[in-house]
Amino acid sequence: MHVLVVNAGSSSLKVRLLGDNDETIGTVDLPADSSGFDTAELSAALKEWPAPEAVGHRIVHGGTRFSGPVRITDEVVEQIADLTALAPLHQPKALAGLEAVGKVLPGVPAVASFDTAFHATLSAGASTYAVPVEWREAHSIRRYGFHGLSHAYAAGLIPQLVGRPASELRIVNCHLGAGASLCAIKGGESVDTTMGFTPLEGLVMATRSGTVDPGMVLWLQQQAGMSAKEVSEGLEKAGGLTALAGSADMRDVEAGVEAGDERAVLTMQVYVHRLVSSIGSMIASAGGLDALVFTGGVGENSPMIRRLVGEKLAWAGVRIDDSVNGAMGKLKQDTEITTEGAAVRTFVIGAREDLQISGEVRQVLA
Repeated sequence: MHVLVVNAGSSSLKVRLLGDNDETIGTVDLPADSSGFDTAELSAALKEWPAPEAVGHRIVHGGTRFSGPVRITDEVVEQIADLTALAPLHQPKALAGLEAVGKVLPGVPAVASFDTAFHATLSAGASTYAVPVEWREAHSIRRYGFHGLSHAYAAGLIPQLVGRPASELRIVNCHLGAGASLCAIKGGESVDTTMGFTPLEGLVMATRSGTVDPGMVLWLQQQAGMSAKEVSEGLEKAGGLTALAGSADMRDVEAGVEAGDERAVLTMQVYVHRLVSSIGSMIASAGGLDALVFTGGVGENSPMIRRLVGEKLAWAGVRIDDSVNGAMGKLKQDTEITTEGAAVRTFVIGAREDLQISGEVRQVLA
């Protein structure tokens, strides 16, 4: 089965065609305009490739309605649209992608894969916020978690690399990119994660602050006279690496650290402190650690981050081979960087949400 994987982002429609064995046949990124996505451009791209027999769409938010992939029907589209209030920046783009691809490939079966679905296994203790019950019931306030497709892919791949069944493994997956989150995986299921009701909670990211004191937010509005919009933009678009280093690119931060720039050094200290302390909490939630995984743009491409994290997690049994870690750019993806004899095995893997989506499409349509 040839599967077309569609990821509708804020500024582009990322389209990948995967073959019978999930090999990549074609890939194209199409720009978005004010009305959505250009079906003419999409049609032109698809004419160059073999015809897809199924389509898989990445949908950011599934709420509590979708705990796994589903075949797309008119009713499912309506339910996805009903969740727009929970993801106002992402859900409309996903709906626009559904519409565009549906026009170009009418009649081709399509499946929705949700970034929140992998975290549907969180316990009530892990997913419930200590806020008034009226808030939770009226507004569906809970920890949803995100990057679920990336975390699910790691949960399926690591048992193969380790050579042990998923039921025996306690994994912490570090998806580090412009957006970043951790997931504690036990027995193949998500038991804890750092993102919450929104993708703003948790780690320091490229432009997002990560977790802050909610009292600070109230103080800025009540005492400093800032509007909700000003606070929101500061936390989501001007926070994180941007606020600390003046650049959202971790490569700039690393170059500054190597040059001895004080601002870059502080940025790295803050980033690694939050990352390591959060990994510690994930280890506690999983009840221990058998495998530590780095993925995402930063996770895959920053030997410095991996080395610093490994040094600070020596207490947990993490030992990273510096020579292998430093050579990762020259090695193939999905590489183990563990020092021989270490209690915890450490891996760098490629973030392949497209493979996870393709697998879910085949599962639903089988």
